Amino acid sequence: MRILRIDHVALAAPDIDTALPLWVDVLGLTAGPREYVPTQRTEAAFVLTPAQGEACVELIAPKPRGQNAGLEKFLEKRGGLHHIAFAVEDLRAALDELATRGVPLIDRHPRPGARGHHVAFLHPKAMGGILIELVSA
Repeated sequence: MRILRIDHVALAAPDIDTALPLWVDVLGLTAGPREYVPTQRTEAAFVLTPAQGEACVELIAPKPRGQNAGLEKFLEKRGGLHHIAFAVEDLRAALDELATRGVPLIDRHPRPGARGHHVAFLHPKAMGGILIELVSA
């Protein structure tokens, strides 16, 4: 598996409309793409730095309410940092390699994610409690 870069860091928020202005108004960053990801029952909004081709911040919120039990439970317990996403050269090959090595995976096959990417998640127990997302480059 070849990791190319950090793609984004995702922060869970109860509501994107409340969270996004903090990043734009307080830090002076730029609001980027915003979308609903039906396969994950999540609304996502990206916050961009001047180097938009590099890593960005993704704000995520469950949508509609009551339909994303995992994210809602996460918000109730702690909120904040949800996952770190790494862009990989070949997502399918990376998943095959990790599965062969016995790494616990949430997704054995890529699924649709935000910004038209395909994504897959490693189980948090694979990385000491941190949720890791792999993103097609």
